[in-house]
Amino acid sequence: MPGAIKSVIIDFQMEIPSRYEPSKIESKWRNFWLEKHLFHSEPDQKRKPFTIVIPPPNVTGSLHMGHALNAVLQDALIRWGHFTGDNTEWLPGTDHGGIATQHVVEKQLLVKGIGRESLTRESLLNAILKWKEETGCQILEQLRRLGCALDWDRLRFTMDETCSRAVYHAFGMLYERGLIYRGNYIVNWCPRCHTVLSELETESNEQQGHLWYIKYPLVDGSGEVTVATTRPETMLGDTAVAVNPKDKRHGNLVGKKVILPLMNREIPIIADEVVDPEFGTGAVKVTPSHDPNDFEIAKRHNLQFVEVIGRDARMTESAGKYSGMDRYECRKSVIADLGEQGLLEKTENYTVPLSVCYRCGTVLEPLVSEQWYLKTHTIALAALEAVHSNRIKFYPQSWQKPLELWLGNLRDWCLGRQIVWGHKMPVWYCKNSLPESLGGQNHGDGQCKPVFSVDKPEKCPYCGSADMIQDPDVIDTWFSSALWPFSTFGWPDKTQGLSYYYPGTVLVTGYEILYLWVSRMIMMGLYFLGDVPFHNVYIHGIVRDKTGKKMSKTLGNVIDPLVIMDKYGTDALRYSIAKNGVLGRDIQISENDFIEGRNFANKIWNASRFVLLNLSGGGEKIAKLEEMPEAASLADRWILCELNDTVDKINEAFSQYRISEVARLVYDFFWSKFCDWYLELCKPVLYEAVEDEKAGSGFRPAPPGPKKTATCHVLAYVLGQTLKCLHPVMPYITEEIWSMLGEITGIETSIFESKWPRLQPVLLDKESWQKMLLVQGIVAEIRAVRATFDVPAKTKVDVVVSCSDEKQPSVVLDNAETVKFLANVDKINAGRKISRPAGSAAAVLGPAEIFIPLGNILNIDKERVRLSKKLEQLDKELLGVHTKLMNQDFVSRAKPEVVEKVHQREDLIIKEKDRIERLICGLTDV
Repeated sequence: MPGAIKSVIIDFQMEIPSRYEPSKIESKWRNFWLEKHLFHSEPDQKRKPFTIVIPPPNVTGSLHMGHALNAVLQDALIRWGHFTGDNTEWLPGTDHGGIATQHVVEKQLLVKGIGRESLTRESLLNAILKWKEETGCQILEQLRRLGCALDWDRLRFTMDETCSRAVYHAFGMLYERGLIYRGNYIVNWCPRCHTVLSELETESNEQQGHLWYIKYPLVDGSGEVTVATTRPETMLGDTAVAVNPKDKRHGNLVGKKVILPLMNREIPIIADEVVDPEFGTGAVKVTPSHDPNDFEIAKRHNLQFVEVIGRDARMTESAGKYSGMDRYECRKSVIADLGEQGLLEKTENYTVPLSVCYRCGTVLEPLVSEQWYLKTHTIALAALEAVHSNRIKFYPQSWQKPLELWLGNLRDWCLGRQIVWGHKMPVWYCKNSLPESLGGQNHGDGQCKPVFSVDKPEKCPYCGSADMIQDPDVIDTWFSSALWPFSTFGWPDKTQGLSYYYPGTVLVTGYEILYLWVSRMIMMGLYFLGDVPFHNVYIHGIVRDKTGKKMSKTLGNVIDPLVIMDKYGTDALRYSIAKNGVLGRDIQISENDFIEGRNFANKIWNASRFVLLNLSGGGEKIAKLEEMPEAASLADRWILCELNDTVDKINEAFSQYRISEVARLVYDFFWSKFCDWYLELCKPVLYEAVEDEKAGSGFRPAPPGPKKTATCHVLAYVLGQTLKCLHPVMPYITEEIWSMLGEITGIETSIFESKWPRLQPVLLDKESWQKMLLVQGIVAEIRAVRATFDVPAKTKVDVVVSCSDEKQPSVVLDNAETVKFLANVDKINAGRKISRPAGSAAAVLGPAEIFIPLGNILNIDKERVRLSKKLEQLDKELLGVHTKLMNQDFVSRAKPEVVEKVHQREDLIIKEKDRIERLICGLTDV
């Protein structure tokens, strides 16, 4: 049978393992790439740069699916860019991850019984440094294992000498130009990490809580005002009650005063438009020191600030008798006391939005704190203009507008972090400039000011004091990350690498750090270098499980890429990620996807092995692999045409960053066109039938000849070009097969150093494509009829093709041997408007009809009855599907993907019904 070639006389010159075993080749090629420094780049003015700087993973990181997705997308782009002739530079590195890294080390120390409070600043810093040197860069090795074509000779770290120099230089420029200042604002404070966080470093969680309605008695004794709050413990720091000026319910109260319950302090009733009349009673408590909105209200109305919750999340002395209590312990006491005094009107269940630390999960506390800030208005407007004018393009473009809105409403950037791991704040104080938060008496009216200096100044330039104290804070991790596209190339020096590789070609990143990182890189790049840091931004989604849930250890749905690589191979992982990583969407993935990737890798291996064995054992001399071969047959012309079309589509997909489309295109070409069709079409040329008295019938290599030589050249050429198309997504297996192909064809270079397939206008052969489409259609219809009627595999059938097109008969007859071989046909006849033979099954193929006489093979009456019963079964199933789709309860409640699957099943049943009805009608009496 076709596809089951048995060679009884064959002597292959190559030894190729029958099974693909990833573990045996991956380390070999990984070491080869690294030893040869294949991924290193140097500036070359004769070539166009293709630059990507990696989003630096934290040194705390271990490769997870999000990292894998991000890395595979970048690697595919870099390999494609290198193939097409660009001078590619993919710069690797890691981020020190200030809060995250310190949190990891503190947890490890706590396991040993060493609490943070027992450590000095210096001892904690030393512990972090030790951890970083020993285990902090494991993710780099994991990226190497993933096959990433990173320029490891340019490895950077946000706290190495080069990047640190850039950080301090940038800080100094901004400081000296008055863009960095110290101010008191309300911040997000983490009581566990003991540091301020930006709003982008917080996560929002909803929790079932309560809304407490509290009575505030009017001072004049005329009644009371009821306010609603989700945080009654903060009322101890209230300095006003606010209503909306348009709210007629409370208009007569504005200007009066109430007595703050439990504290017996008089506070005013004010009017402010920010108050939501629909919330609670329309009257709200104002706690300026513990709520961002209240902070702004207080500034507008010149209210007092009273801090009642400290940095340890315990009540301060200003909380009176509640001083020293934990904030939640205080809440219980406050509620109890209000109840006893008859001031608690009612309690309602309420869903409370909570902001928690993105690292430790602790509920954050809004506090007023004196911090270092960067004025962002001017530099944000410059970034906004660059984005709006398309100097930076977004893929997908839908992310452009959200970034524009963000930049247009950006607040000043809080730069300080109260941790030990990071770039030390390069600001020094003398005793006359020491801020109140550090124990000083400076109120901003003295002659001495903070001094910018990386190293300790010899003396204060204002008063001459030699007693200089460095600010204990470190600079926000994202500040050094914002400089990453140019600090990594040696800025502030005007290095050759910086002038050549900057701006980058594309940034590949997830949408969750669009505002946290991407926006800041754009601002810093424009401010310090006068140009955008990259021309394109490819925004990908996050990896979810097969049900659409975000992967988390708590849910137990995390898939470890390292485990997948061990189990199925790295290329299987990479292919599955690339195929599912549709531009602009979150990626849903499961174990089945990796099984598909493994199966595809096996298919590549087995098909390539078939080609290589025949090339090495057939005695044919292969011309230069990169030269387009002469096509000797319709099949040769067709596969070259299909290859040309596939390369064209892959180029277009790569240029638009549609990596998932690249994976699907190359899969379809290799599996469906090259393996399922062309390799089968080649077999009659490569082999000849033999009869052996002992071994029986079989096949052996056909003797050398022009047609076989041409076919072998096409096989080698198409395989080689297809390996290149596969390589950006599946580098290991393609490098291995390319090396074996090189043994036959004389190529000694890595596939990474080869040239991308060129488009060949001569291969735009629409006529050959249409002819092969007809041949394939005939074969497919014959196979379908054989399968439907259970015609034994060894039984040959006759075929009649009735054509309405005058050119079709010659196409069919010219390729009769191909049809006979692929569909196990004995005789084939073709002509115009041939009558249907008696007892035949019929199939329609465009303007042609295919008749297969079955009267001498099967019992037509029984077949008609059998097909009629099958049709009845399909009718019943279709009725069930229609009933389900007409059920509005099902359609409205079921998940959209479930409903879509039912619709897809409906389409399949209808198509199958139509096919069987045509077959029944096609059966005629003998």
